[in-house]
Amino acid sequence: MIEDITFVGLGIGLLLMIVPFFFLSKYRTGLLRPAMGGTARMIVQLYLIGLYLQYLFEYNLWYVNLAWGLIMVLVATGTALQRTKLKPTVLAVPMFVGFLSTAIIVSIYFLGLVLGLYSVDGAGLTLTTLFTAQYFIPVFGLLLGNMLGVNVVALNTYYEGIKREQQTYYYMLGNGATRWEATAPFLRAAIIKAFNPCIANMAVMGLVAMPGTMIGQILGGSNPALAIKYQMMIVVITFVASMMSLMITVGLASRKSFDKMGRLKDVFED
Repeated sequence: MIEDITFVGLGIGLLLMIVPFFFLSKYRTGLLRPAMGGTARMIVQLYLIGLYLQYLFEYNLWYVNLAWGLIMVLVATGTALQRTKLKPTVLAVPMFVGFLSTAIIVSIYFLGLVLGLYSVDGAGLTLTTLFTAQYFIPVFGLLLGNMLGVNVVALNTYYEGIKREQQTYYYMLGNGATRWEATAPFLRAAIIKAFNPCIANMAVMGLVAMPGTMIGQILGGSNPALAIKYQMMIVVITFVASMMSLMITVGLASRKSFDKMGRLKDVFED
């Protein structure tokens, strides 16, 4: 059985943050205040969410769980918008749709087909079983967290590349390329930059890097073989979800990003 972390132990653990705070201050990165604020916000949010999840798991109403998932998508969308340099009018709806649709599709696939969460009475897959708080909320949050980071990096790279190399982009359009053909090199560069770290981590997982999810399961008393299976599927679903959400977001955002002639609109915030 995993050992509990006392509040004293938690406080001692948080003292480790002094190390990065020191170097952020020493080299005048301008990140000390955001880092300290982010740490404080994380502590408060996780504590409140922990209290809320206790009730969420206890009552386990599928429509409440789904509503909580929608809130998570809204927060993820808002956070991603803050970290991109694009106007919310261009990106808000496409990103929300991309996050929500991908998270639901991949979650249902994983929970329904991979884990096989069927109802006890043999009625097959139901809303109650698919949106069980114990499974749905953690998986949904895991997917959103990974999608958020990938989308921010990829979207910034994609639009900044087109803006920086407009002459190349318009040259391709002028020589008969469609908008999708002309933007393909920039989307390729965005995918490479966003997914290179994911692929690198995937390649060394287990030998060099020990994933936190697998370690948590093992510390919690799970069989290592079972923990490995779960970690394998977690890597797969997060990778797939990140790619799907990016493609959906780019596809929908392109309708507001370019005019009928394929010219890039003013999509960047002032």
